[in-house]
Amino acid sequence: MRGVLEYRTLAALAALGLALAGCSMSSIPGMSPLFTGGATGTDASAAAIPSFECPGVDVRSGAGTLAISANAADQSPMNMRYQVGIGQTARECKLVGSTVTMKVGIQGRVVLGPAGMPGQLDVPMRFAVVHEGPDPKTIVTKLHRIQVVVPEGAPNVAFTLIEEELSFPMPRGGDIDSYIVYIGFDPNAVREQPRRPERRPPARRNPA
Repeated sequence: MRGVLEYRTLAALAALGLALAGCSMSSIPGMSPLFTGGATGTDASAAAIPSFECPGVDVRSGAGTLAISANAADQSPMNMRYQVGIGQTARECKLVGSTVTMKVGIQGRVVLGPAGMPGQLDVPMRFAVVHEGPDPKTIVTKLHRIQVVVPEGAPNVAFTLIEEELSFPMPRGGDIDSYIVYIGFDPNAVREQPRRPERRPPARRNPA
């Protein structure tokens, strides 16, 4: 039985890798079009179609997957509760005055492990706009908590996250060409799932 469970776990992880492999920029529902060629609100001159290349989106090295085990001291496949991966990404930009506002979309997938169970999972995702160069500088960072519900009987489930307003000042000159948006899971922000309280046997009464 143990061998069968290990095989199923490895098969699920392999399927996750195949589903996510080769995906980068793509069309995500709710992402396009962000603008229809006009400004929002009453001020028609407030927004402008960007005349610059919208900063790219990249998965931060080592932060493209998140694996959570039932026991931190045992990271074996049989002890895995769930693993999350990032698949497709998309981004759009607008310029309002001197502020660049990005809309970043992410698609990913949660795969349950042998120690996992249906229910709601808290998945922390961090965005960081970085000015790359000899001395990289973080311009702005945001933490999102994605609430993913895994239905009963579902071994895996897809999710979508759209960050609507990742804003930062437009840099001078052509520095915007050195900007990049890094995304990745933040294991330090993982919230421990509630566990069922252990039942204690009733206390024995001393005979009178």
